Amino acid sequence: MTPAASNDIRHDWTRAEVQFLFDLPFMDLMFQAQQMHRRYHQPNTVQLSTLLSIKTGACPEDCAYCPQSVRFETGLAKEPLMEVRAVVEAAREAKAGGATRFCMGAAWRSPKDKDLLKVEAMVREVKSLGLETCVTLGMLKDHQAQRLADAGLDYYNHNLDTSPEYYEKIITTRTYEDRLDTLANVRAAGVKVCSGGIVGMGEEQHDRSELLRQLASLPEHPDSVPINNLVQVEGTPLNGGDKLDPLDFVRTIAVARLTMPKAAVRLSAGRTEMSDELQALCFMAGANSIFYGDKLLTTENPQNLRDRALLARLGMQIEGKVTTEVAIGDREACAVQCEHQHEQAHQQTHEHAAA
Repeated sequence: MTPAASNDIRHDWTRAEVQFLFDLPFMDLMFQAQQMHRRYHQPNTVQLSTLLSIKTGACPEDCAYCPQSVRFETGLAKEPLMEVRAVVEAAREAKAGGATRFCMGAAWRSPKDKDLLKVEAMVREVKSLGLETCVTLGMLKDHQAQRLADAGLDYYNHNLDTSPEYYEKIITTRTYEDRLDTLANVRAAGVKVCSGGIVGMGEEQHDRSELLRQLASLPEHPDSVPINNLVQVEGTPLNGGDKLDPLDFVRTIAVARLTMPKAAVRLSAGRTEMSDELQALCFMAGANSIFYGDKLLTTENPQNLRDRALLARLGMQIEGKVTTEVAIGDREACAVQCEHQHEQAHQQTHEHAAA
């Protein structure tokens, strides 16, 4: 790692400063982001988190991107809060696959106090497996955050989603201040904050810039910053919109790294539609965490085999699970994936010749 600079960690970023970073020539931005990444993080290492929907659908909120809203007809089946035993079994499988953090999400506007009893049990049981725990349950009151802290919760996820100016075009059922209040309650309880946003929702570049400035201006930077690329779901208001330029997504990752140097920057929703080359650029820009597993709540995520093959091709190690067994498994995964890609290429060449 390279030495840290005394002025790297800041909470006083101006709009002009963050916009300046977005406007840098792409190669200059990447170079600076990779330098910053190596000051604070082990290079060529990625942390794996797995996200499970523990209560699905029927959410009263109107978040325009969300298939779990009761306001939109997306065909998603409503499922009640899972039993603790089933959640623990899923956590065991996630750990066996290399995940070091297990995240549990419930489609609530905010949990009722009685609902927390079962969630607290989930946290305790999952933590006993040796995994870090994270939950996302909507808005939290201060005493609820403290209850989760007492149960041993490590992280609480609550995204700001977008800039304050663009926010009302995406959500009207809770305010930006509501989100900031929840983050304050979580931090006051001693739980680490996981907070990021979603890009590709029709926002402008200055909205992405302002989202990151808001996160970087918090009294303490989030410990994890998930950056989601919108997954368009039929039935939601944002379905059918223009896709974000992939290089603009990479720029968002890079600026997140520069403005919040110590945070884990996580590639979250949208990776299924990303090429291996795009994900590699994101890692170069400072991303060092991914959601690992076939599902992200209710949307698709890359198959574990594809992820392990990509990490092996890039020479990247899995944080907390760097063993000979894993290395062998990754090489085997890479061989299978590369053979599959070769077969696809051969078939495409044959079809082209036949045409």
